[in-house]
Amino acid sequence: MEVTEEERRQAEEQVERLLSGQGLEVSGCDVGLEQSKPASLKKNVTYIVCGVIFNEKEEVLMVQEAKQDCYKQWYLPAGRVEVGESLEEALKREVKEEAGFDCEPITLLLIQEQGPQWIRFIFLAKVTGGSLKGPAAADQESLQGAWWDREAALTLRGRDILRLIDCGLKYHRNPCHPVTLPVDLSCRHVVQRLVLVFVGAEEQIWILLSRTPALHLPTAAALKTHVVTWAANMVVQDAMPSSYYDHEVNTLGAFGLQHNGRQHGKTDGVCFNTLVALQPDHVQRDEDGLKVERPAAARPPPAENPRYVWCEVRKPELRDKLLETSRNASLVPIHSLH
Repeated sequence: MEVTEEERRQAEEQVERLLSGQGLEVSGCDVGLEQSKPASLKKNVTYIVCGVIFNEKEEVLMVQEAKQDCYKQWYLPAGRVEVGESLEEALKREVKEEAGFDCEPITLLLIQEQGPQWIRFIFLAKVTGGSLKGPAAADQESLQGAWWDREAALTLRGRDILRLIDCGLKYHRNPCHPVTLPVDLSCRHVVQRLVLVFVGAEEQIWILLSRTPALHLPTAAALKTHVVTWAANMVVQDAMPSSYYDHEVNTLGAFGLQHNGRQHGKTDGVCFNTLVALQPDHVQRDEDGLKVERPAAARPPPAENPRYVWCEVRKPELRDKLLETSRNASLVPIHSLH
């Protein structure tokens, strides 16, 4: 059954909300809920916040560790989100405790995950007050803060932050995606909401929708045994099982994310609003194992499950924006560390 024009309009409005950095209530979950437990901070999920902060000289704010296992080594201001905190509140607290500064987040830079049980949110932020923590203020949080020019010798706790600093510096000089900050909407589980697009041979663009209970962008719960973005694969398997192995399911990045965290065990979840491309596997092999090139498909593979339907995007501005965003991946990257 095709979508009506009113349903198409509603679907396009949902996509436009996510493209603009807004959120949508998570009212249900299409796949994976029975294999997922509600997120509960410090029990089955750990969220880390990390701040990348530069001064006018493009020196980066660093903190010297006080913990015994990394004593006197240097790292970006970072730490675990506490029960009842939003991600932004956790970032501000960690920067204040470890470096002495008040700060405001500018944008999410990057999301790193090892499945739904461990997720790190890296923010680009700016100093808004306070003063640099010196050795006289050393405590269990840190020994001191310092501005690092990235040239002077410094004993790092981990080299993983060099990539984060480089990512922050590139965005600071030339923003590669719109300003993206968490939206205060509650979610019980760690889920991925999909703007799943298929681009046709003539650059038409379709999005996959779920019909139950009302037409909406599909959501899937992240499974502890897989990376968070495997949720997109579960939706495609559910919607079009016969076509799944002939296509690649590619999560290009996040328009944004939703988190509340105020009710422990009830709103500790996170919803990642993502752009996902369903792309034909153009290189196939025949019965002799030889590569066979497949021509570009004019239309998406049919939705075999009646709970799903493809909707062609007819609004020219939205179609062009989705094409541009999918080509340039101008979204917050989600990197799996498995």
